[in-house]
Amino acid sequence: MAKRGRPVKSQIRQNIVEILYYLGEGYGYDIYRHYKELYPACTQKSIYYHLKKGLSTGEFIIKTVKKEKGDFSWGSEVEKTYYALGPDAKPIMDERVQFHIEKKKKPEE
Repeated sequence: MAKRGRPVKSQIRQNIVEILYYLGEGYGYDIYRHYKELYPACTQKSIYYHLKKGLSTGEFIIKTVKKEKGDFSWGSEVEKTYYALGPDAKPIMDERVQFHIEKKKKPEE
């Protein structure tokens, strides 16, 4: 008999795993920016959902939470949660993602 409910595996989450594999760590909006350049359309809300879901499946961990100052429409401070790969992440090491990330990195890094 087939299992009921949503399957645990997700292509969106697997794509995020690929991005984080080459980034090392990243916050939600940064991951979303890379995602929309590499993969089919996906909402920012969906990226945040899959990051949260990935925490419970062990695919992601929270590396750090940083407060950063700036001039934002909602105020002068933002809290960024940085994610990294967890113990259950299984990257396939997509060369297209590697090329994209390396191209985007600044020379001084």
